[in-house]
Amino acid sequence: MKKNYFFAGLLATAMTGMALTACSDDDEPKPGDSGDSKGNYVIAATVNASGGKTPVLLTARSLESGEITAAGNGLVNDGASYWVFYGNKYLYGLTYNQGSDAATQSFVMNADNEIEKRPQQYNTKRFTTYGFYEQYIMTTSTGDGPTELNDDHGYTPKSFLVSYLDVEKQEYQTNKVTKDTPFLSENFLGNGEFVTLTGIEQVGGKIYSAATPMGLSQYGCAQTHEDGSYKWVLPGNEGLIKTESGGSGSSQYKKGELQWTQFPDECWVAIFADQTLTERKLLKTDQISYAAGRYKSQYYQMVWRADDGYVYVFSPSYAKTASDVRQQTTLPAGVVRIDTKAEDFDAGYYYNLEEKANGASFLRTWYISGNYFLMLMYDKAITASDKVANRLAVFDVSTGSLTYVNGIPSDVSGFGDTPYIENGNAYIAVTTTSGNPAIYKITPADATATKGLVVNATQLNGIGKLE
Repeated sequence: MKKNYFFAGLLATAMTGMALTACSDDDEPKPGDSGDSKGNYVIAATVNASGGKTPVLLTARSLESGEITAAGNGLVNDGASYWVFYGNKYLYGLTYNQGSDAATQSFVMNADNEIEKRPQQYNTKRFTTYGFYEQYIMTTSTGDGPTELNDDHGYTPKSFLVSYLDVEKQEYQTNKVTKDTPFLSENFLGNGEFVTLTGIEQVGGKIYSAATPMGLSQYGCAQTHEDGSYKWVLPGNEGLIKTESGGSGSSQYKKGELQWTQFPDECWVAIFADQTLTERKLLKTDQISYAAGRYKSQYYQMVWRADDGYVYVFSPSYAKTASDVRQQTTLPAGVVRIDTKAEDFDAGYYYNLEEKANGASFLRTWYISGNYFLMLMYDKAITASDKVANRLAVFDVSTGSLTYVNGIPSDVSGFGDTPYIENGNAYIAVTTTSGNPAIYKITPADATATKGLVVNATQLNGIGKLE
């Protein structure tokens, strides 16, 4: 059975709370409801209540019409950074905390057609990307490897830090990084730079992921030839090495690092044999820059398998925003594809998406179905300091056409993190500065948005379905 995946909530404010209350057994409509509040569609919402914002999980019979009220209804919960639907069976509230563990819980639809919290709770590790493989929700980040591999300066090389959440067994495990395990992130591409993975896309029994170059760690910068010259710092780039520690959040750096890539005009995709990420094949193209959408420390998936047998690889060209010209890409935002049978790039397939968007770029991409992708577009060039991701567009991979979606409100203040896909259409949560938020149905063939279910809430963080 094809899985419908939904991650939601990045645009939401971080929320806390400990009380869990069940939905009412009363099927009578509440004030402000249309009577559509009992169903299999699930909406993660936020409502203003005494003491602050309260996250609730609501249900509805339809996403295309009706109205439901969040206040006093639904299942109050601890909130989440991302609402993750595994098929139509489980809902995970995956929480991200910068640099520390965070609580994650999961939910099901019970026999009484009510959302019910499952017993197991997990303290998930920091992550920068996530995805599905078989029965796992996988998260990955890049961090320090085993200290046994420290160099003479005491610098620790980088490794992939991987977590596996088994949705059926309710078990959570992390990979064991030791001096005896394969060391993957440092010098991953053969040019000395370490990488982080962006996206986890299962194709058959394999995983496709963009290898996003991060520059040279302290360990990488310190590697030299016998004559004392730098092994991995390109001639003329010595001035890029940080002379003191600084920055904050995802832009934090250490003295002795060369932050961000020296190879901005390349895109690499790794094909891993399985979820262990030990055996891999590397693919490279110079048609686009690295394939990652970025927001603070999160790296958004840009590698997607489509029904036509290809994996499509999108690049917003974020390397254009680098502060130093030596690290800025000259390549526009674009898309290429990989033939999954040959496991190589299709050299004849390329579209300049920046040109089609009149100089603008994009923050997110999602596969809908058939030939169609949905894209969250910036309103200006990616280099503009005041750019806002407030528009949606549909990209047709068969014709290369990029069409802006008609029917989206002009006062959008936020979208759900990922659309819910059903019957070839995309349903996305839309929050505006005026009126109540609502679910909009995107019909990709004509790039039209139609307003559907209205939710009396402060904000919608995600939508999906549980059966």
